Amino acid sequence: MKFIDILRDHLDAFNQAYEQQITPTMRQAIYAILSCRTISERTSQWACQSCTHTADFPLSCGHRSCPQCQHNTTSDWLAKQQAKLLPVNYYMVTFTLPFELRVVAKHQPEVMYQAMFSVAASVLKEFAKNSKQLGGDIGFTGVLHTHNRRRDLHPHIHFIIPAGSFNKDRKHWQKNKGKYLFNAFNLANVWRARVLEHLTHKLDIKLPASLPKKWVVDCQHVGKGLPALKYLSRYLYRGVLPDKSIIGTTDEQVSFEYQNSQTKTTEIRTLPTVKFLWLVLQHVLPKGLRRVRDYGLLSGNCSKLRQQIQLMLAVAGAVFPIISELKRAVAILPCPCCHQPMSFIGIHARPTSLKTPLSNTA
Repeated sequence: MKFIDILRDHLDAFNQAYEQQITPTMRQAIYAILSCRTISERTSQWACQSCTHTADFPLSCGHRSCPQCQHNTTSDWLAKQQAKLLPVNYYMVTFTLPFELRVVAKHQPEVMYQAMFSVAASVLKEFAKNSKQLGGDIGFTGVLHTHNRRRDLHPHIHFIIPAGSFNKDRKHWQKNKGKYLFNAFNLANVWRARVLEHLTHKLDIKLPASLPKKWVVDCQHVGKGLPALKYLSRYLYRGVLPDKSIIGTTDEQVSFEYQNSQTKTTEIRTLPTVKFLWLVLQHVLPKGLRRVRDYGLLSGNCSKLRQQIQLMLAVAGAVFPIISELKRAVAILPCPCCHQPMSFIGIHARPTSLKTPLSNTA
């Protein structure tokens, strides 16, 4: 069964159980998901070229939390990131929020996630400037994940970083040597101090009485970058839990499979249906919050400089990776009369008499 079907069948029970915790953003997401391809003010119109048959179909909702949408968005993002790849080594640096602060992320997600991005980015830039091997401007892309593989609340940010920096004064690209970028323990210490200072002094947030002294930051070499980008793209725009992972449902409970990050084995988690819905919907991001952000040399306003760096590296003999072109999925609808492919004509307004409200999400 699809997540959408489970949500539709158990929406009333979910609303009753989590009435005080459902945010307006979550309600908007629920309405969009349940409206997707069912009710819309506009429809896509298709016509068969072999016969006279025509058909109208409701549009997708386009919401970033909808499991039926955003597949092309993932391909577009990956294609843009691939165009930015440099022929150098890449690292993935992951900043994780400790368990004790996840209650703040639960009740004030926008504030916490903005703080995580701001602090982590400043830490990386400072470490790069103080590095003997780098000592210049770097670029990196950050991707926010709010869950672990069990889909529990587990906020962390992955940063993909090309191992090199650009010296603006000397117009020189400084390559990082070896398979070592930054000391993860030093990163973690500075990350902890900066986050706590940001939350208490800048945002005036009351912190829990007990906080761990050791926080987790991971820094790994990830080859030439493309495998890491593909890994992140899988979880970027396709919802928290793909429908194929849901392996069993009853009126009382839902089972889904996931890969244990430690043992690399497939495990099954079973939850009461309403609790399962909350497990997924708690990861709906606040409206307007950007999950993916580019910094420094990888930002949009550095495209010309990035092209100059790519040219410098090419002249120096660097070999750029061969990247296969990503093909967007093309919608093909067979005609129900003659079974020949139908052609897309355009978007049309739906007749007012066919528009029906979604009463149980109001």
